[in-house]
Amino acid sequence: MTEAKKPAAKKAAAKPAAAKAAAPKKEAAAKSGKKIKITQTGSTIGRIQKQEATLIGLGLNKRHRSKILVDSPEVRGMIEAVKHLVKVEDAA
Repeated sequence: MTEAKKPAAKKAAAKPAAAKAAAPKKEAAAKSGKKIKITQTGSTIGRIQKQEATLIGLGLNKRHRSKILVDSPEVRGMIEAVKHLVKVEDAA
């Protein structure tokens, strides 16, 4: 049984290296400095679980709450998935 656990440990060790390779992209988006304000306008009641999880990923969980986030392609993609539940503005 110990032999079966060793390959899994090698795979787990390889994943952090892949995560480190993706980090510079996020830093580049953060350096641009452009921020957007996202306000939740719709409720998650009756919505599919994916939309609720997307709102939580954006840092929203109740109506009329706002978050200021860096304007990046990742955030824009999440906004696109729940565009009917949020309002997007430029942050000052």
